[in-house]
Amino acid sequence: MLQFDDSTARILEDAYQWADFTRRRRANFDALAAQPGQTVLDLGCGNGLLTEDLSRAVGDAGRVHGVDPSAAMLQSARVRLAGRENVTLAEGTAAALPLADGSLDGAVSVQVFEYVDDVPAALAELHRALRPGGRLVIGDMHFGTYAWRSDDPDRMRRMQAAWDRHLVHPDLPERLPEDLARAGFTVRESIPVTLTDRHYRPDSLVRMMIILMTRYAIAQELLPEAEVRAWADEQAALAEAGRFFFSLTHFVTVAERN
Repeated sequence: MLQFDDSTARILEDAYQWADFTRRRRANFDALAAQPGQTVLDLGCGNGLLTEDLSRAVGDAGRVHGVDPSAAMLQSARVRLAGRENVTLAEGTAAALPLADGSLDGAVSVQVFEYVDDVPAALAELHRALRPGGRLVIGDMHFGTYAWRSDDPDRMRRMQAAWDRHLVHPDLPERLPEDLARAGFTVRESIPVTLTDRHYRPDSLVRMMIILMTRYAIAQELLPEAEVRAWADEQAALAEAGRFFFSLTHFVTVAERN
């Protein structure tokens, strides 16, 4: 699994404000539709960007709980959210929420469940913490939706397979509706957010992925370093030649607690 240490947290602090990530965050924010006075959870709050959006949405009469297992990411969130009295931050996981039964009007979790070992247990915990009728929004990538150009498709497949090893569920969105139904939720919709880049934009999802995939494959010794760096260099060369193409779909699953 990718470790969200201080170095990774610094990369993500910047990247999560790029255009693709802002679009993804907004799609999940809109799906939750938090209202003034509500109490909501940002599960896997990371550096607190979505938590901050939610704190404005619920207002002074509401409350936002941010929970994350990474001390480094929570430190970034504490800096960002300093002075926001309607926000509570805590270290924790999806399997053990520091929240009372039925205390939440809504919960959102972005790019978290693909890393969760026991999805049914995490959904049961959210079911416990949400009130009847409470809304749950889970946003994750489906890594089976890649479209990524390369003149060496075999090497591209090896890099994608290496990256998949940091995930628990690379195909989570297609399985999630069934898991939610079993956990006592009614699934309302699954909203695709396709992120496509033809130019290797500086503020794109693919730029961060290339940085993290390169670091991960080398650090874990999953492929020879020369091969990994040749893969990354090829993507830059394709962009320079006007031949770059990347696409990946993030799915926002919206459900209600029965």
